[in-house]
Order: sequence, then C-alpha cells, then structure tokens
Amino acid sequence: MRWLSAHFTTVLIAVLSAFLVALLGGLATRLDAWYYTLRKPAWQPPDWLFGPVWTLIFACAAAAGVIAWGAAGDSQRWLVGGLFAVNGILNVLWSVLFFFLQRPDWALPEVVALWLSVLALMLAFLPFAPVASLLLLPYLVWVGFASFVNLAVVRLNGPFSGRR
Repeated sequence: MRWLSAHFTTVLIAVLSAFLVALLGGLATRLDAWYYTLRKPAWQPPDWLFGPVWTLIFACAAAAGVIAWGAAGDSQRWLVGGLFAVNGILNVLWSVLFFFLQRPDWALPEVVALWLSVLALMLAFLPFAPVASLLLLPYLVWVGFASFVNLAVVRLNGPFSGRR
C-alpha cells in the first residue's frame, strides 16, 4: 500500500492517459453500414473480441508506463513520456483513418508506424525496465496482426474514396 501512495500520481496519469487514448480511439471507431459491407479475411477475429483485447493491452501499457517511469532516471523520463505520447497519437490516428475517414488504404502505412512506435517503447525500456518492455509484447503482437488484417481489407476492397 505504501508503494501505491508513493506512486499515486504516476499511476493516475498512466491510467488516465490509457483511458483517454481508448476513449478517443473508441469515439473514432464506427461500426456502421460501411464497415459491415467491407469484405474481411476469414481469419479476422470476431468484433466482440476487440474490446477485451484492447482493454488488456491498455492495462498492460499503463502498467508498463508506471514501471518504466519509476525505473527511469530523470534524464530518461522525457523519453518515457514522449514515446508514449507519440504512440497514443498514432493509436488514435489509426482509428480516425480507418473508421472515421473510411480510408483503410491510408491506415495501412500508419499502422506500420504504430507498430514501430510500440517496438520503440519496448527497445527503449529494455535496458532499465525489462518488465515494462515485456508488458508491451501483447500490444506489439496485436498491432502486428492488425496490420495484416488492414492489408487484407485493402486488398479485398480497394480502391477507397473516403467517407460516404
């Protein structure tokens, strides 16, 4: 309990940041007629699975942030915050491009940038917070898988012209 009270602000910021990214991404995600008419690969997971998976990923990312922040020296904390900020922006941007603007073709190179941002977090944390790095592994795997789903959607449905 003493640890939590000493790190309460860090935990609160990590949880609120993860919640904000999830909320903004969720607001940009529209499962509407356009989405349901897209041809999707047979191996795409069912829609109901995405919520639980993202909840787990955001919980792991928040925990990784707390651990990395606590293990980082003063000179490394800007890196922790900066990498998470870039990752959060890229996470939300993918939902905006794919769902809100209805441009899976634009979302495809962006999801590669998102995957690279997760990898950058993992590599940056590895020397001083290896547990934080490992906590991000499900995120890296899921975004990698999502990249292949995104590619399949583009191949099955392109070309795209944007919002209808």
